[in-house]
Amino acid sequence: MLKHLYLLIAILGISQLVQAQEEEDSIGTETVTVTKAYSPTISDAFKLKSIPNLNDSIVLQKKQIEYNIFSVPVASTFTPAKGKASAVKKLPPPELYNSYASAGLGNPGNLMAKFYTSRVINRDERLDLGFDHYSSLANIDGVALDSKYANTEIDASYSKRDRDINWGADVGLQHQLYNWYGLPEDTYDAETINGIDAKQNYFMGEVGAYVNVEDAYFKNANIQYRRFWDAVESGENRVVLGAGLELPVGDESLGVNVKLDYVGGSFANADVNSPTNDQGIDYSNFQVGINPNLRMLRDDLTVDLGLNLVYGMDMEESESNFYIYPAIAASYRLLDENVIAYGGVKGELRQNSYYGFVEENPYVSPTLAIQPTDAQYDAYIGFKGQLLPNLSYNIKGSYTAENRRPLFHLNPENSFRDDDKGYYYGNSFQVFYDDIKTLGLFAELNVDVNRNFTLGINAEVYDYDTETDNPAWNLPDIKGSLFMDYQIDEQWYMGVNLFFVGEREDFSATVVETPTPGIANATLLTLDSYFDANAHVGYRVNDQLSFFVKGANLSNNDYQKWANFPVQGFQILGGATYKFDF
Repeated sequence: MLKHLYLLIAILGISQLVQAQEEEDSIGTETVTVTKAYSPTISDAFKLKSIPNLNDSIVLQKKQIEYNIFSVPVASTFTPAKGKASAVKKLPPPELYNSYASAGLGNPGNLMAKFYTSRVINRDERLDLGFDHYSSLANIDGVALDSKYANTEIDASYSKRDRDINWGADVGLQHQLYNWYGLPEDTYDAETINGIDAKQNYFMGEVGAYVNVEDAYFKNANIQYRRFWDAVESGENRVVLGAGLELPVGDESLGVNVKLDYVGGSFANADVNSPTNDQGIDYSNFQVGINPNLRMLRDDLTVDLGLNLVYGMDMEESESNFYIYPAIAASYRLLDENVIAYGGVKGELRQNSYYGFVEENPYVSPTLAIQPTDAQYDAYIGFKGQLLPNLSYNIKGSYTAENRRPLFHLNPENSFRDDDKGYYYGNSFQVFYDDIKTLGLFAELNVDVNRNFTLGINAEVYDYDTETDNPAWNLPDIKGSLFMDYQIDEQWYMGVNLFFVGEREDFSATVVETPTPGIANATLLTLDSYFDANAHVGYRVNDQLSFFVKGANLSNNDYQKWANFPVQGFQILGGATYKFDF
């Protein structure tokens, strides 16, 4: 076998050599003539056959396989449901009612009643009606005279809103009942006390109208008339007219406000310091004021530059004066909403009135001298903003100068008078005018934990410098308050109001026919500071009905807000409120 293999290799080598020699002998020069351009075709190309022939001694044969699908029908009752997108559950909007009524009863003989309705006449017209009453039919413990009081108000207003203008009118009525019950202790015998008629009634009626205009130089106008009188032939009229303009000045706006203010009236009784009641008191004060103001707005700065020009006339005394007051205010955002600096200097000729004094102190005598206050300037600077997203603050320092600032102090005891009403026993107040400079500091914090809980606290500190070197009668050096409202859940809610008032000073005196020069017949009084706590709790049965309980003077302090006038002690009042469509 090996011999045969060697022989085969030798034969193949010889044949290759012979073939190579023949090729070398046939190489020469030939001429090729092309008669047609070459056009190759696919068939000329060398292609591999998709199934090459196998030249093998063993060829595997594939087995033929047949596939058959065995189908069996299946009966089905499944029906796919149509898909539906999931919707967000919406809370129903709160149902609003146009009217409510509230009433309550409590000790000592306290009564409260309120009613309000707002009627839509048509799309642009509305009529509002309101009634408010609060009274106490019981006397204060330890007080010799009747100490009942009552306050009733009725209001109605009409408003109409058009595209570029809205206007309205209102009317109001008020009745107040008070008693001059603040007799000095251990001064009068029972017979004298039983003969004192200390009841005083106040009556008020007012009407007014206003108009506001959009996209015009003329912006607004208003008018108000008020009549105020009492049960001892005192009466007062007041008329106030105002108008406002707004004019463009370059990129800024110039506002001009005009105001006319008249107050006049008379008291049938003479000053309590007079031994005789033979001449009444008349007063008549008229003011004409114009207030131009230029407002400048920048990115973080707002500036108001203005003046308050007033011409004031005392028509009873035939005297007049011209006043010029500053009206400047500015604010600047130091750190967005976190720190805002603000300040200004403002002044005004403040119109005083019998009605305004009664609102502040209902125990004044119907024998007052009514004069305007020359508030020369009120300069202030402060910072406010957000310490946290739910914590805001406000700090302000101020310095004011006022001429003829009204101060309340006790009327003297006048045993020579025999007026119809008993207000000359040292149990009423008069107005004393003094020139005062006041340095003040105010600070406030407000916390809004969420929409259900709010808390606020503030404090005020003052230092007074009077022209007469007297104390600033009945003005406290310090005041503070705290309030809190908490919506416990959907039904329960509550609130707390605490306030503190520092010491005040007053004096008592006696009228003598022939006073001795250089000898004072007055005694200085110091009223203690006092703290008062008030709270309320309520429960909402549904959107329409709720019940409440209110407490006043919860610490049961028998403090005196005014000299010789103690307040009611612990008070509790409960009632209900019902909302409805009327």
